[in-house]
Amino acid sequence: MSDRPLRFLVVGGINTVVGIATFPALQWAFPPLVRHYMAALLIAQAVSLLFAYTTQKLLVFRTRGGGLAEFAKFCSFYLGIYALNWAALPLLVEVVGLKPWVAQVGFVVATVIGSWFFHSRLTFRSAPTSR
Repeated sequence: MSDRPLRFLVVGGINTVVGIATFPALQWAFPPLVRHYMAALLIAQAVSLLFAYTTQKLLVFRTRGGGLAEFAKFCSFYLGIYALNWAALPLLVEVVGLKPWVAQVGFVVATVIGSWFFHSRLTFRSAPTSR
């Protein structure tokens, strides 16, 4: 049996910590980003995306080559997540009254679950081997 699911969980855990920590860390390091939390979201998402792609490619799926095509597929998954996040975060912060980092935790959890299915079946799918 492959240890890929275990690697995915471990790397996913690391990516989750990085994803969750990046947003408040940016706000802590750059106080204007507390007020401009959408700018913090943009920066945090870019950093987290690059980190997650690199760790999943190298440590989980261990693919060679195909970097640009894989990265495009990887990004396509997160494009939908980010669009939803960009729409929902202001609603959750301004209307519901949640702290921005609390709202982000929900998105990170949903992303981790969905990413296994998307990336294992589409992004980093191995080419069929001939027998």
